[in-house]
Amino acid sequence: MSDPIPFSLLPDTAAIGDDGGLTIGGCSVAELAAEYGTPLFIYDEEHLRSRAREAVEAFGPGVAYASKAFLCRAMAQLVHEEGMDIDVSTAGEFHVARAAGVPAKNLVFHGNNKSTHELELAIEAGVGRIVIDSFDEMDRLDRLHAEGGAVPDVLLRITPGVEAHTHEFIATGRDDSKFGFTVSTGLAEKAIARAKGSPSMRLRGIHAHIGSQVFRVDSFAKAAEVIAAVGEPHALDEVSVGGGLGVPYVVGEEGASITEWASVVHDALSVAGVTAKVSAEPGRSIAAAAAVTVYTVGTIKPLDGIRTYVAVDGGMSDNPRPVLYGSGYESFLPGRPEAERDLEVRIVGKHCESGDVLVREAAVPADIAVGELLATPVTGAYGHSMGSNYNQILRPPVVFVKDGDARLVVRRETMDDLLARDV
Repeated sequence: MSDPIPFSLLPDTAAIGDDGGLTIGGCSVAELAAEYGTPLFIYDEEHLRSRAREAVEAFGPGVAYASKAFLCRAMAQLVHEEGMDIDVSTAGEFHVARAAGVPAKNLVFHGNNKSTHELELAIEAGVGRIVIDSFDEMDRLDRLHAEGGAVPDVLLRITPGVEAHTHEFIATGRDDSKFGFTVSTGLAEKAIARAKGSPSMRLRGIHAHIGSQVFRVDSFAKAAEVIAAVGEPHALDEVSVGGGLGVPYVVGEEGASITEWASVVHDALSVAGVTAKVSAEPGRSIAAAAAVTVYTVGTIKPLDGIRTYVAVDGGMSDNPRPVLYGSGYESFLPGRPEAERDLEVRIVGKHCESGDVLVREAAVPADIAVGELLATPVTGAYGHSMGSNYNQILRPPVVFVKDGDARLVVRRETMDDLLARDV
């Protein structure tokens, strides 16, 4: 590969500045790195808002942002301002969303193993929906109701048995899954019957999620057909097709837009005669392409006849996806984004693991130098949110940029933060 980084993989407002360097949201990436240090997550706020608005337009009010993709108070406020609900799956995500001022009625509480405490939090706050994942969870709701708890509105998560054509670890819709009530075994029908007859819950609809990073939208159509077949006889109010829409990470990948995804889902449900409200839970498709991660090159190690290693000041602690899933990324130098990328290297982090690889086969300019900034695009989802303190690395800050202004929404951790929980 020798072509410069394609702008189709960069945030919407990415542009070339007067000095030839990359700008995002009207802000110089080099200047942001100088001010906030590296590694650094830079999010294009207008990109985030545009995708949130598109989701609301495509699915209607009640479409929920899947907060596991990326969550902080600023992100929760942003998607709420644009009309989205928020999908939370733990007490921690619930706490962040509520701290951001999001009303409980605008939250959808997920999770395959919700604790009694989490269910109590959800019920007492009055969340919009609890998505029930197991009969054990129904037992917990029964006990809470017997103790005087309120009656929540619920969706039942079904497992439709649809192949999502994605990585094994993020395929969730096939029969062999820890999630939901399996349709093929009859568990889904048993769950619906129990929920409809239970005084401890109000069954509003059903939910299905076939996996993450799904490019074949026909998989969503097949799932919609299963949902329709299961739900329509019961005249339920709502069906949710979950999330999982794939986004391009590397040159050559192509993905459907949120609007195109919604059209496929609506068409499939319409043909099946579904008249219930249709919702979804996009996360990656809202956040992923909105951000880049910026690093500083610390070491360049050519091994004649083998490869060249380029080590940066982050790694698997700020982006574990390559290690977990073998995920591919592109790379470029934000100081000269139009430069030819004519050298193949392996970009690695600074952790004590040979597997600490960010980009296995990366293309960079042949004259890349120690001290230069290096960036990976499409890092807005499942980078910061899955990050860690491995090797006691300080987790990076997050900056939102818009119209030439930058605002710090998550500060860099400090050395004292590493000791804050010690006793």
